[in-house]
Amino acid sequence: MKQVGIEALLTLIIQFGFIWMTFKSIQAVHIERFFHQTPKGLSMLIVLISIAVGYTCASFFMNFFDSIRNLTFLIK
Repeated sequence: MKQVGIEALLTLIIQFGFIWMTFKSIQAVHIERFFHQTPKGLSMLIVLISIAVGYTCASFFMNFFDSIRNLTFLIK
């Protein structure tokens, strides 16, 4: 049971890390300069896009490393 808790904690840390990296990357682009007037919901859009992209990237990497870990069962 303790291993499940550790994996859950690791999953949350990885997901928040990827969301944070995505958020910082999107902010570095300075999307607001493409508009004459900055839309009111632009900051919320940036947050939502960061969550979507960050979660997707984190899921990909976690599934990738989980698949590599499961390859050991093929060898045994």
